Amino acid sequence: MADWNRGHGSGAVDEMLDVENKLLADNLATKVSRLKSLAFEIDKEAEDQNSYLDGMDSNFLSTTGLLTGSVKRFSTMVRSGRDNRKILCYVSIGLVLVFFILYYLVSRTQT
Repeated sequence: MADWNRGHGSGAVDEMLDVENKLLADNLATKVSRLKSLAFEIDKEAEDQNSYLDGMDSNFLSTTGLLTGSVKRFSTMVRSGRDNRKILCYVSIGLVLVFFILYYLVSRTQT
């Protein structure tokens, strides 16, 4: 190994190495600071996404409850007497007619 302390230029070499070490340390500190800020941003984004997903979960649960209740009421109505079946047929036919009328009106306004 070379002996860096030997000779007349040892002070200049030490100074040059110190300057290079300081530059490398500053560069490393900048990169560490950047990585730290990225880690905080990733953490914040993950927390935001988790809260969003929790909200979606509760929305899906309420929608499931609503649909389950509607299906139960519909099947109760279908299983009940003949009068309810007539009303169900009239409502179904009315909804289909309203759908076709709206479809016709929308398609006519777009052309």
